[in-house]
Amino acid sequence: MQFEFPPTLTKKLFMMGLVLIGIFIFNPLGYNYLGYRQVVESPLGAKSVVYGNGYYFKVPGSKVTTYPNLVTIAYTKEQTEATVNQGMVEIRFMDATMATAEVFVKYALPNSEELMLKCHEDFRNVDHLASTGLAPYTRECLKYSTQLMESEQHYSGGMSKLSNDFRDQLDNGQYVVDNFESTIRDSLTGELTKTYENRIRLDGNNLPVRNSNDLRDMGIIVRTHNIINVDYEEQVESKLAKKIEASTRESVSKQNLITAQQEELTAAAEGRKRLVEIEYEQKQSQTTKLVQAETQVKLAEQDRQKQEIALQGARLEAQKIKALSDAEAYAKQKIMQADGALEKKLETYENVQQMWANAFASYQGDLVPKIQTGSSGAGSNAGLDFMDIMGAKAAMDLSVEMNVKKQPQ
Repeated sequence: MQFEFPPTLTKKLFMMGLVLIGIFIFNPLGYNYLGYRQVVESPLGAKSVVYGNGYYFKVPGSKVTTYPNLVTIAYTKEQTEATVNQGMVEIRFMDATMATAEVFVKYALPNSEELMLKCHEDFRNVDHLASTGLAPYTRECLKYSTQLMESEQHYSGGMSKLSNDFRDQLDNGQYVVDNFESTIRDSLTGELTKTYENRIRLDGNNLPVRNSNDLRDMGIIVRTHNIINVDYEEQVESKLAKKIEASTRESVSKQNLITAQQEELTAAAEGRKRLVEIEYEQKQSQTTKLVQAETQVKLAEQDRQKQEIALQGARLEAQKIKALSDAEAYAKQKIMQADGALEKKLETYENVQQMWANAFASYQGDLVPKIQTGSSGAGSNAGLDFMDIMGAKAAMDLSVEMNVKKQPQ
């Protein structure tokens, strides 16, 4: 038995299919991914820009053009996912030497709907914008920047200046550059050569004169920029190698000269130092001797003063002794005058008597004769009589007067 759809159901399924095909062909919904924007052109001529991420409504049959929020321009050796990926940029320095540069620049598209629609109107899609607008502008700004310096200057530390000049022109517009001719002497050969110097033209306020910046007028700004590498041509490498070698020799010679001069200065300084030390030592020795001499003089002076004081004291003592002696002699004289030198006479008398007494005491013979044949008197002793006679004689010799003379009143 053959199954057949009812006519009504068949008609409904056909209509639903037509609706699905219509939705698929004339879809009123669109989707914007993160990091992108959509420029929507309706069949009726209306234009709008969708910035937010997610679904949006559009008139069926509208034309949608997708732009990334950031457009990357890459001049590099290897292929990248940049919007524009080209080979390294050929650049020329002010000294006419050539090189190639590896560069990355990211541009941010305008956030204003009006400016974005104007950009879309001028370039129609991101590839055309990148290849005919952003890439040439990037390349020209880099070339203008390298023409403001020599390769040697760039090699010797001018990379920062090149990067700054490059970014300044990307942001504000290309410099207007004037060319000046001059004559210089080559550092290697010594020959005079003509050179041409490029200088940025300045206005009355000493600010750079620039060409108009159409990209900035469209609201496109530079987000990041990088000069990754600069490869010099072989001629430049050879020239720089020779200059480096010459500079190295010159630096070594200068260093040797500086070392020799420093050694000379050090030797002279050490010589002066030694002279100062010798002079100081001599002065110190002289000062020591002078102090010793002065000390000896002062000690001699003190000794002389002590001797003078001692002499003066001795003189005073002698005068004192003499005065005492004179006083004592005077007193004794007066006493002797008063008593007839009785004390001395008595002292002498006493000494004489003591002498005879001692002599008598030491006599070993017989004072009384053992045999007497006759007698001139009763109880007479010749020894005692002799002692009396000698004592009387001593008294007479000394003129001893037992009576003390009285001084007249």
